[in-house]
Amino acid sequence: MEKDSLNVMPDDIQRLIGREAQKSNILAARTISEIVKTTLGPKGMDKMLVSQTNEVTITNDGATILKEMQIEHPAAKIMVDIAKTQESEVGDGTTSVVMIAGKLLENAEKLLNQKVHPISIINGYKLAEKKCQEFLNELSININEDDDSLLKKIAITSMTGKGAESLKEQLSEIALNAIKQIKDENIDLSNIKIQKIKGSSIYETKLILGMILDKERISKDMPERIENAKIALFDIGLEIRNPEIETKISISSPEQLENFIEQEERFIREIVKKIVENKVNVIFCQKGVDEFAQYLLSKEKIYVCRRVSRSDMEKISRATGAKIITNLDELSESQLGYAESVEERKEDQEYYTYINGCKNPKSLTILIRGTNDYLLDEIERALEDALGVISSSIKTKKIVLGAGATDIELSKMLKDFNKTVQGKEKLAVEEFANSLEFIPLTLSENAGLDPIEILTELKTRHENNEGEAGINLLTNKIENIKDSMIFEPYRVKSQAISSATEAAIMILRIDDVIAAKEEKFNNRNQLDDYE
Repeated sequence: MEKDSLNVMPDDIQRLIGREAQKSNILAARTISEIVKTTLGPKGMDKMLVSQTNEVTITNDGATILKEMQIEHPAAKIMVDIAKTQESEVGDGTTSVVMIAGKLLENAEKLLNQKVHPISIINGYKLAEKKCQEFLNELSININEDDDSLLKKIAITSMTGKGAESLKEQLSEIALNAIKQIKDENIDLSNIKIQKIKGSSIYETKLILGMILDKERISKDMPERIENAKIALFDIGLEIRNPEIETKISISSPEQLENFIEQEERFIREIVKKIVENKVNVIFCQKGVDEFAQYLLSKEKIYVCRRVSRSDMEKISRATGAKIITNLDELSESQLGYAESVEERKEDQEYYTYINGCKNPKSLTILIRGTNDYLLDEIERALEDALGVISSSIKTKKIVLGAGATDIELSKMLKDFNKTVQGKEKLAVEEFANSLEFIPLTLSENAGLDPIEILTELKTRHENNEGEAGINLLTNKIENIKDSMIFEPYRVKSQAISSATEAAIMILRIDDVIAAKEEKFNNRNQLDDYE
């Protein structure tokens, strides 16, 4: 008797089941890894990304490349997500995390083809990742957070190979000084504002102990510059408040109208009088400022900016010490902030307000100069990497060797550990160890060296207890990387291994993909799009 078949999903639903689903997902993840791997290291190449509106981005920053790409495949989106996590958590290592995840999946596919069950691979990868973190902790080097020279070396390593390489010494100094200035019990990088202004030389990039706002004074009758600025921050409007409910005012005579206008003017005069009595000479207002108030404030030679964003108000507060005032009755001299000067400047046809010379700012600005938008963007990305790695190093007080030295040593240690592992998990641990070799292999390949020859020599040296040997791509030689002062934060490496493993395991656990729209999940078309 023939069994009945039941179709529980619409006809336009497409399913990929079992090995077909795994192959599709692994292929998508590997494709993303292949796209970014050529950008790795100081000799990595750049990508030119053109948006749908013909905006051009030229970069070798992994996070930026993945963010700008139009990615549809769900497994590929997982790779983008781990890069975003890496960027937000530690500020660097986005290319590495995607590459390791892609290699873990590529090596897992070899085991799947040998009929090893995905759960055995997952268990082996979990075991390997756990041991890898233990070994990484053993290999880490404790540092002093006051070792400025070492922290700058770490920042320089993160920027080497980017478009801002000629500026890396200057940028590392700026990044370090910025973090030391805002550092309290923790380091909040949101307190460092990066302001890009086109024009002048990139060597004019500098740290400002204060803030730069893309705002101008609201009246040309106000002074362009205020010395010894006493700053008030208002998150209320300096204007007549509108009633919270719909209100009608009935006026039946000219005298009533005149009295009403006079009453409004008296209210505004009282506001300005209170401001003047408290010796305020600079105002940043989150909301609007009445035209009559503008006139009176101009007569009093007070500098005013309005419609300042909440985030900028908070930064100005941390920079100048001013309290954000929500009620005019709270205004007093103790609520004011201080800066040596506040002035309006015209830069590249735009007006900016500079708040300079704050006494002990806990929020500040890095002003980036450059001749074109591409250069400005690349310097910004390099600075963000430098800030991220310095911050991570100070938080953990640990670093590891860069230039592939740590990756090779971890691989060696895992293979030694694998001699004690039993069952099919042993195969997965071996492939995990092999995946870590992908970083030094790619570094040498991107530098135009023979990757097999370099990898073989590196492995030989590490087998001979030269655990600090790595490939110095500035000399194209295998050297003692500790002596060469090439380091990266412990947290960057740890997070990359952890996130890559989680992503690989997540993709390996999928054995059924149900796609709602055929055109969005046609395996061959998808691959064509990526290639």
